[in-house]
Amino acid sequence: MKMDREILRRLELLNQLRLTEEEKESVLAFFEERSADLSKLEEIDTAEVERMVHVMPVLTVVREDVVDQKFAREDLQAGAPETDEGYWCVPKVVE
Repeated sequence: MKMDREILRRLELLNQLRLTEEEKESVLAFFEERSADLSKLEEIDTAEVERMVHVMPVLTVVREDVVDQKFAREDLQAGAPETDEGYWCVPKVVE
């Protein structure tokens, strides 16, 4: 897709911008240069290049998933103003 004045106008509206004519010309020139860069990249033969997601190898350190109950419910609720059958009672905030 090539950046043109109509697309730029829609982007201005969408992003609530007001660009001067000089700024519009600068933006259009920038995208024209990027389009030329992209054309050069598309000329490169990448058929023999292996696909990759990351440039550097990613090592994911995964810990063992162990269920562990560090605190007893009763201990946690000891400071609660009010509880009912193991649940905290809080004031009603929505009517």
